[in-house]
Amino acid sequence: MSTARILVTGGCGYIGSHTIVDLISSGYEVVSVDNGINSSFDVLDGIEAITGKRVVNINVDLSETEEALEAIKAHGHFDGIIHFAALKSVEESVFKPLRYFRNNIGSTLTTMQLMEELEIPHLIFSSSCTVYGTPQKLPVTEDTPFGRAENPYGATKQTGEILYDQFFRNRQAKSGISLRYFNPAGAHPSALIGESPTQNATNLVPVITETAIGVREQITVFGDDYPSRDGSCVRDYVHVTDLARAHTLAIEHLLQHKNDNRYEVYNLGIGEGVTVLEAIFAFQDATGVQVNYKIGPRRAGDVAAIYADNTRITDHLGWKPVQDIQSIMQSAWAWEKARRK
Repeated sequence: MSTARILVTGGCGYIGSHTIVDLISSGYEVVSVDNGINSSFDVLDGIEAITGKRVVNINVDLSETEEALEAIKAHGHFDGIIHFAALKSVEESVFKPLRYFRNNIGSTLTTMQLMEELEIPHLIFSSSCTVYGTPQKLPVTEDTPFGRAENPYGATKQTGEILYDQFFRNRQAKSGISLRYFNPAGAHPSALIGESPTQNATNLVPVITETAIGVREQITVFGDDYPSRDGSCVRDYVHVTDLARAHTLAIEHLLQHKNDNRYEVYNLGIGEGVTVLEAIFAFQDATGVQVNYKIGPRRAGDVAAIYADNTRITDHLGWKPVQDIQSIMQSAWAWEKARRK
């Protein structure tokens, strides 16, 4: 059997780059699509240093459908798409909703057009636990209904899932999986790639490491009056290498026709909740470095608590997380120090 070729949209981004490493390590040929809107092409050097393979990147805006189609057609046949290309800041989306709608939904529509015109049979969608809104019961399962989107970013992920659900219904030769991430964090153990957005980081772990290294003066913990162990928000943090592995298992699941339905959804989290303050203390324990933080008011768009029931992905795809919050913090700190040299 010839090597399967996978198109990875947003391949120069945080999760995309780690997934490319896992795909190459698993024997796949990969082509990236990324226009650098919130990533750096330097990550291709890190991928090459880790894998020994230089990945081709197609520099095109995926939300510009016709332009993207022409650019990608020139690179031949693909056996699957893994779709990461999206803006992802919950905070920014609240203030720039139209930017998020145009980019995230536009790029999703383009992937469907690619599947039609290039006859690509399989797709993995980078979804999010934000589709659940503010859940009434924890942990959330895949059968938990969509809640009211708390922010425009979450609305784009809900829209993407609704569109894919309709798209795959009557297409016998095509199939898809949505992976609903909880909170990706950490970095590759080589410290050659990690989370490095071109805009200001808003995810907790890079904010912690940037504060620890002196790039930021202080962390603001947004709210200490939530119904949690210490009053701060609760999240489910999953190591990015564990997350990346799930995408390889998902595309293998479809390529081997093991799916029961044309479109399937899976929660992707470790199944445990950690508060914001507990995450800060875990960093301090793992690294021995103290972090300056203060308590601030709640932030628009945040939900109090969310964590996963990951039974379905464990049973169906054989995925199990192997990293914990300590290794997340250790690898994130190693990456932070390496990228500041």
